[in-house]
Amino acid sequence: MQRILLILLTATAILSCSNNDDNNVIPTNCDMTTLISAAEFANGPSDPVSINSVSITGNCLKINFGASGCDGDTWQLNLIDSGIVLESDPPQRNLRLSLRNEEACLAFITQELDFDISNLQVEGNQLILNVANFDESVSYEY
Repeated sequence: MQRILLILLTATAILSCSNNDDNNVIPTNCDMTTLISAAEFANGPSDPVSINSVSITGNCLKINFGASGCDGDTWQLNLIDSGIVLESDPPQRNLRLSLRNEEACLAFITQELDFDISNLQVEGNQLILNVANFDESVSYEY
């Protein structure tokens, strides 16, 4: 009887162990994630948006932007990477802030969001990020 109990306890201990890669994910304090998709980069919503500033803190890309609207509460936003790494030194990636804006008001609303860009990392320790509709490239060191 003790032998069966020992076998059951051992089997339970082995089966309860998890090799889940999610345990290795380092959480960020970013508001949103970055989507990597050539199709969405080319075809995703592209309502007019004005980018005021872009900066990086840790693995978060902070974008201050504005668009016409009532209050911006219904805006659907995504930061989309083209899925292509430009082979330069350092490598470069192209990003686009995608906005779906169905608000029909004349006010100009400004918001600021942080996007987790850790999934954009490639070999090495630096990337140049080119954000569409923003004149300056941003250096991302990790």
